[in-house]
Amino acid sequence: MPPKMRRNLPGAFLARYLGDGAWRLSREGPAFTEVFVRGAESRAAEIFGSTGLRDIGIEWREGTVLLTLRSEQRIEKVGAQSAIVHEPLPHLYEALPLVSLDAKARRFWRWVFRLIRVPGGRSLLGLLARHH
Repeated sequence: MPPKMRRNLPGAFLARYLGDGAWRLSREGPAFTEVFVRGAESRAAEIFGSTGLRDIGIEWREGTVLLTLRSEQRIEKVGAQSAIVHEPLPHLYEALPLVSLDAKARRFWRWVFRLIRVPGGRSLLGLLARHH
């Protein structure tokens, strides 16, 4: 049997119902986080709809997910089919060898995209490309 996977997310969350038993729980601030819950049990509307939703604990089990959260000084548990945690990484692209364009290259590509928008510009661009 695989080990249980658990994640604790401290802070205040806002809940938004997406329909069909799906919810989005989002935490604002410097540590922006979203939790997408699908197939939440029926009493989730009562719990997620209350004010002061805080400190979410997520435990992934075989085929289900158990969410533990603090709501109005009570600890509530909600079962669901799945939960996905989305945490954007602010410096994710810094390590990638992405191309940066200088002023001359930006000017060239601006000219190409302007030319494409003109009626017959694609044909003219094709002619220019064939001759070079």
